[in-house]
Amino acid sequence: MWPRRIEEASLNAWPALQQLLYDGWIVRLANGYTKRANSVTPLYPSALPLGEKVVHCERLYHARGLPAIFRLTSLETPPGLDDLLAERGYRLVDPTLVLYRDLASMRGPTPAGTMRCAGLEEWLRLYTCVSGAPLESDARHAAILTAIVPETYAAYRTAPDGSAAACGLAVQEDDVVGIFDLVTAPTQRRRGHASALVAAMLHWATAAGARHAYLQVMRDNTPARRLYEHLDFAELYHYWYRVGG
Repeated sequence: MWPRRIEEASLNAWPALQQLLYDGWIVRLANGYTKRANSVTPLYPSALPLGEKVVHCERLYHARGLPAIFRLTSLETPPGLDDLLAERGYRLVDPTLVLYRDLASMRGPTPAGTMRCAGLEEWLRLYTCVSGAPLESDARHAAILTAIVPETYAAYRTAPDGSAAACGLAVQEDDVVGIFDLVTAPTQRRRGHASALVAAMLHWATAAGARHAYLQVMRDNTPARRLYEHLDFAELYHYWYRVGG
């Protein structure tokens, strides 16, 4: 699978509320909810001087009361940009791996257990409960969820007592599906809920024509990386953020 195809699908799957194309860079704004939707991603070749472009992006974010954030990938980061941002005081945060697996080997029945799809409103309520996310973030989270254009599976798995044990999103664009917002309730961890939920969503997507799957995990999240390796995901490329003041 062409890595840039995965990168484009991942940007479509988690949309910004405003997006600008600027000389090969994608400038994304979503009222500050998540760095992914509020950062600059250099994706295509460009021609303007780097310093000029950085200053322009800084003005766009600062005018909205937001810090300037750059999301730099191992695919297309212009030479010298990372060093330039470091010189300007940008902090390097959240090195992240993009993992990939081919779905040709996805066979057999959906994993046992109770897995359900939900409407976005119900799912967001469950996600907030399971993750412990602050309620004040709900409106910004909901704005991104409702802006997603590709097919979305908003799913959860229940514990034996009927409560939500794990929540996750699968977003499918043609033959590519991405996994997002995967969380497990603290009292239900290490019981296989997240693994079973991911496997179920991949089965659903495969039945709907998906042939490739990806997800993103922070480099230092060892438990999650082990879970995804067990599900046959492997690193395709990586990215990191540079966060300004």
